[in-house]
Amino acid sequence: MEADLEPGTDDEVGRVLAELASLEDPKMRAVNERHGDDHGVNLTKLRAVAKRLKTQHDLAIRLWETGETPARLVALLICRPKAYSAAELDAMLREARAPKVQDWLVNYVVKKSPHVEELRVAWFDDADPTVASAGWALTSTRVQKSPEGLDLPGLLDLIEADMKRAPDRLQWAMNECLAHIGISHPEYRARALAIGERLEVLKDYPTAPGCTSPFAPIWITEIVRRQSA
Repeated sequence: MEADLEPGTDDEVGRVLAELASLEDPKMRAVNERHGDDHGVNLTKLRAVAKRLKTQHDLAIRLWETGETPARLVALLICRPKAYSAAELDAMLREARAPKVQDWLVNYVVKKSPHVEELRVAWFDDADPTVASAGWALTSTRVQKSPEGLDLPGLLDLIEADMKRAPDRLQWAMNECLAHIGISHPEYRARALAIGERLEVLKDYPTAPGCTSPFAPIWITEIVRRQSA
């Protein structure tokens, strides 16, 4: 006999999966797969699905368990972030191989969790570079919003030593941290700019018109200019 389930939950999972499948666009999938995201659902339409469902934590758990990237993205939008334990969030991050799932998990769930600082510290120097990138992303948030207690010179030392050869996602997160140190902390701006110039990470990254380059020296200089305008 199956365990008792919330009424309608299994049926609702099936309906959500069917709706997401109907939104699949092969051309969009081809674009997304180049970035490691295995789905072809327009994110605006996916968000509309989540908005209609509203917060349903039990359904979020079931959608996450499907392992399907679009279902997991919906799950992250309809869950209750504070309902997850630190161990559950750690397990979810290690399962979340798609970049968009990892990004939404960190930004929409972990950042709202009471376990955020515990997880930031645990993930920061994890042997898995994907997990470590989440620790660096959370550190960037602290650099901007609550830097008290952070060793900013030590972070710059690590970036200077390791960013150039770091795997892509970790490198991106370290570069973001470098930029935010330079933007938010004028006393370290010159050093942050010098590190960016010397390492040249993302210097040639293609940037759309009207967007700011992720190359740290350009990024820092442009945001500081805007803030001073």
